[in-house]
Amino acid sequence: MARLRNIKSPLTSRTPSPSFNLGSASFLASFLLSPKNSPRSHSKLVTLPPATLFLLFLTLLVSFTFLGFFILSFIPFSQDSIPCSLLSPSSSLSSSSVSTSRLLFASLSSAVSSRVEDGGSGLVNSLMVPLPIQAVTGNVSKEEEEFWRQPDGQGYKPCLDFSIEYRKASATISKEKRRFLVVVVSGGLNQQRNQIIDAVVIARILGAALVVPVLQVNLIWGDESEFADIFDVEHFRRTLKSDVRIVSSLPSTHLMSRQTIESQIPRDISPLWLRTKYSRLLNDEGLLVLKGLDSKLSKNLPSDLQKLRCKVAFHALRFTAPIEAFGNRIARRMWVEGPYIALHLRLEKDVWVRSGCLTGLGPEYDRIINQIREAQPEYLTGRLNMSHHHRRLAGLCPLNALEISRLLKAMGAPSTARIYIAGGEPFGGTQALKPLMEEFQALVTREMLVREGELLPYLNSSSALAALDYIVSLNSNVFVPSHGGNMDRLMQGHRAYLGHRKYITPNKRAMSPLFEDSSISDAELGSLLRMLHNKSSTQPRTRKRNKDVTSYPVPECMCKNIKPIF
Repeated sequence: MARLRNIKSPLTSRTPSPSFNLGSASFLASFLLSPKNSPRSHSKLVTLPPATLFLLFLTLLVSFTFLGFFILSFIPFSQDSIPCSLLSPSSSLSSSSVSTSRLLFASLSSAVSSRVEDGGSGLVNSLMVPLPIQAVTGNVSKEEEEFWRQPDGQGYKPCLDFSIEYRKASATISKEKRRFLVVVVSGGLNQQRNQIIDAVVIARILGAALVVPVLQVNLIWGDESEFADIFDVEHFRRTLKSDVRIVSSLPSTHLMSRQTIESQIPRDISPLWLRTKYSRLLNDEGLLVLKGLDSKLSKNLPSDLQKLRCKVAFHALRFTAPIEAFGNRIARRMWVEGPYIALHLRLEKDVWVRSGCLTGLGPEYDRIINQIREAQPEYLTGRLNMSHHHRRLAGLCPLNALEISRLLKAMGAPSTARIYIAGGEPFGGTQALKPLMEEFQALVTREMLVREGELLPYLNSSSALAALDYIVSLNSNVFVPSHGGNMDRLMQGHRAYLGHRKYITPNKRAMSPLFEDSSISDAELGSLLRMLHNKSSTQPRTRKRNKDVTSYPVPECMCKNIKPIF
């Protein structure tokens, strides 16, 4: 049973009190009551009684006020919606015009001023802004130029336009004080991130307040980090305040000596299933504790809930300020020397054990992996009846260093390219990296970039180290994973969301036969692999049902060629 721990840091939220701006009203009154602006005939001055002028002024003021309410009712400010133009450098709507519009609306009524202050710019400011993509200069080959070229985003930009029905329901859900959801998340950092995203969505579906998620102690890596050690709790709470009420801990009225943890959750659960299963429990006891959410919530949800997933993944889940600052500092040390590749190299011992594949390092290393696998067969993921060879041909094995080297070279990566290695310690150490090192000399690890003592605060936290890798990878010109996983799926969607940064997904099933065919020359292999991976990185999720919207944010979370939402 997971150890339930409460985040102790108190969280507060202050909203400035709205004030009524009389500037516009004063100007209007002076205009109406000024003799210079009174109607004139050709022969004499026509004046109106003061009482009539006052009634006219009052009527106009009331009319403008109701007009303001009418306009604002169609503006999704309360959900921090992102108009597509806000993140575009070529936007026709400048920030100054947005500010002018807000001031004008604020002068109409004090009741709407606080709503305007929570406008669309809030979500824009919550994004993790990466370093700019560097242009590749000098005498480069056509293949190298093509390798560094960024994909065409086809005009898609972030656009979280929640429906009116969603926003109306938020008024009640965001103030819930009787029903609470506690979620225990497990696994590595990015596995936990996926579960936290689903926890927020489930709280929204059930209309419950969400207690800051509990990070289960990771027995494999010995990581006891809590949510507040890795993520910015206040930012998380503030960004989602109009979607779900988030609290630091359970109120004393809901503390129980024994808490029932719901862990038998089937896969692909729908909103209807959740409401049917847990609504009565929440109404009766006011508390629901869930564990084992990993990939259990359906990938195909209503549009508003898909947008909420993106809002959590790309806006609300920011790392703590020290982690983010340190990660950006490491990224700049890579960036100042030119464009670089981030390679998520999955060569850790547990990856080989779980995948059922051979390392390619020789009989001695394979014997160690087989012994662990036989002693702990539960770690082996599906398709138990497949041999290593058939697993590899089916694309189920991670690419080893030799295969990654051949792929990068074939895709046009220059031998001088700087490559940041993200991921854990490879099984076999430098022996495992030797084929890659022979082809690309500028391999860089986290430890090579940090200065003495900088890494000490994070050495006992695998989650913090993974967060640093995530930040450096997000800033790279090109990202390549050697094996699918939670980080790679999140990175794919995050890079698309932040400006369509290049992401190469190795087609392992199609590549394996080519690698084994010795009759194919290097030039022909390069041509075939470039053709194989020459696809748009902006792939609509509508063509990939049952895929995460956080990996494929088009079209639910990104749009194009539409009028900005104001």
